[in-house]
Amino acid sequence: MIWLQQINYCVGNLVFCLRVSDKLRTMRNLDIQSLIVNLGQSLKSKNARMVAAESCTGGGLAQVCTSVAGSSDWFECGFVTYSNESKQSMLDIPSFVIDGSGAVSEQVAAAMAEGALRKSNAQVAVSITGVAGPGGGTLEKPVGTVWFGWAVEGQKTRTRRYRFRGDRNQIRAQAVEQALLGLLAVFEG
Repeated sequence: MIWLQQINYCVGNLVFCLRVSDKLRTMRNLDIQSLIVNLGQSLKSKNARMVAAESCTGGGLAQVCTSVAGSSDWFECGFVTYSNESKQSMLDIPSFVIDGSGAVSEQVAAAMAEGALRKSNAQVAVSITGVAGPGGGTLEKPVGTVWFGWAVEGQKTRTRRYRFRGDRNQIRAQAVEQALLGLLAVFEG
C-alpha cells in the first residue's frame, strides 16, 4: 500500500511539473507585471485570496504583487520569515522540522505554505525558502537552491526545488517569477 501512495505522489508531482512547464511556455513573453495581473484575475474570478510566506526573497513577492492597483482584492498578506525563529513563531513550524532537514528543504517549504494558510484568511499560499548567496551555499544546497511550496485549501500541498543561476538579485527575481508561475499552475490546474 505504501508503494501505491508513493506512485500517486510521484504522478501528482509530475502532472504539477508539466503544468508549470506549460505555464512557462505560454507566458514566456510576459513580464512580471503581466504574470501578476493574470494571477490576480484568476484569483478574483474565484473569489480567492493569496498569502505569501517568504524567506530568501525577503518580501519581494509581496512587493511585486501589491505593486498592481487593485491587488487588495486578491492579496491577503505576506509573512517574511527570514530567520528560523520567525518561521517557528509566525508560521508555527515545529523546530524539529527545521532541525531535521534544514530551513532550505522540501519539508520546510511545505510547512511554510501550510502555516501561512492557517495564519491567514487566504485560500491559496506560496512559500519560498532558499540560498540566494553569495554565501551560505553547501555542496548539498549550493547558492541558487530554492524550495517552493504551493498550498490550496482542500488540496495536497505541492513542492518543488529549483536551482537558479546568477547573483543574489537575479536568484531572488527568478524565485519570485517561479513562485507566480507555480501559483498560476496550482490554482488554475
